[in-house]
Amino acid sequence: QLQLVESGGGLVQPGGSLRLSCAASRVTLDYYDIGWFRQAPGKEREGVSCISGSDGSTKYADSVKGRFAVSRDSAQRAVYLRVNSLKPEDTAVYYCAARPGRLFRLCELSLDYDYWGQGTQVTVSS
Repeated sequence: QLQLVESGGGLVQPGGSLRLSCAASRVTLDYYDIGWFRQAPGKEREGVSCISGSDGSTKYADSVKGRFAVSRDSAQRAVYLRVNSLKPEDTAVYYCAARPGRLFRLCELSLDYDYWGQGTQVTVSS
């Protein structure tokens, strides 16, 4: 059973930045598809970014393109989501999720992942 732990959320002013972390103990995430999702109050959970286990390719939702960046750190067994130029509408609980990577399959922004973390709150407010 893969256990994921997110961290790095907090309260930030509009235009600010955060680095969210998704870590797993004793297991490398290099060969997993890792997705980042968020859920605002009263809204459905949505995918914002992912990184593929097969080739390291990345994908972003249109709403965050150019502002968010996903990356891996193999040594730390972690995947990061750098969130820049934050807006009040980015306020949400952010989750990471994982599924085993497969050859020739790219990550997706759908909810089709096997393992989920508990989430970290990001609040953008002045």
